[in-house]
Amino acid sequence: MNGTVKKKTPKGFGFIKADGIEKDLFFHGNSLVGVSFDELQEGDKVTFDVEDSEKGKNAVNVKRT
Repeated sequence: MNGTVKKKTPKGFGFIKADGIEKDLFFHGNSLVGVSFDELQEGDKVTFDVEDSEKGKNAVNVKRT
């Protein structure tokens, strides 16, 4: 899927506004591929996979485009 980094927190996680999905998706810094959490900026375009978790859907395999 495609989306945009909406928010990052100092605690190493953030949220992605996915194209075509109303609710923002959670991502953890450990789910980034090819970019560090510090390099990723709010507003960056990303691609990712969606994974179900106990708390809802999460973005995984997040790559900056």
